[in-house]
Amino acid sequence: MEDKNIYVVGISFKDKGKVYNFNPNGLKLYKNVTVIVETERGLQFAKVIKTQFPIKEENLKKPLSKVVRISTKEDYLNHLKNVKNNQEALQKCRELVKKLKLNMNIIDANYTFDREQLVFQFTADSRIDFRSLAKELASIYKTRIELRQIGARDKAKEIGGIGICGRQLCCFKFLNDLDSVSINMAKNQNISLNPNKINGCCGRLLCCLKYEDDTYKECRKCLPQLGDIVTIAEGQGKVINIDIIKGKYTVNIKDVGNIEVKVNEFKCD
Repeated sequence: MEDKNIYVVGISFKDKGKVYNFNPNGLKLYKNVTVIVETERGLQFAKVIKTQFPIKEENLKKPLSKVVRISTKEDYLNHLKNVKNNQEALQKCRELVKKLKLNMNIIDANYTFDREQLVFQFTADSRIDFRSLAKELASIYKTRIELRQIGARDKAKEIGGIGICGRQLCCFKFLNDLDSVSINMAKNQNISLNPNKINGCCGRLLCCLKYEDDTYKECRKCLPQLGDIVTIAEGQGKVINIDIIKGKYTVNIKDVGNIEVKVNEFKCD
């Protein structure tokens, strides 16, 4: 049976934010057009990042939410009002945190478009009992309050910064999704496992280890592992160094010395 494709649009709720698939609902939507969409939290103001593209229906984990309409001038003005009120709510929440002596750092505040909910994101070293804070916020803003704890990587994506490479953080500049990164990716790239070299500003493994990993796996297909005992024309020895990008390795042979071997990719098994 042939797989069925459905057409979706990619929607983001903030600049450089995660891109979500939505049902275009019969609307002709172009890139960078602002729209009003349905979400679990109510109506939201968002932007089209990807125009219609097909995906396999079997890959959908749950029914798609719909684009309600292309935003109007009134919608845009209401969105700007919400953005202004977000900043005011953020400042007020930080004052309350200080007053209540809670060990948490409020990162941002966001109203849903219909103002049915006000969401605060925060970081903390441990679980926080924020019931008193939520109660005070609800009494001030007369809407449903949600306080959501986020991780260090999400915080870095929200506030940005400069990475060890001297450039803007990848997560802040262009990465829409924060994929999981493993220590094996650093090992694949033959990088020293010094935390100062493989961790980003957030204290977690560098995001760039992920999107460079496939290239390094391909480059080292024909290379031995560091410490392997190999046999070459000059004799048998131990691999003491690997240059993955240049496709070569160094073998130490007793009574001969160090021999550099260049891999021929066309003869790689």
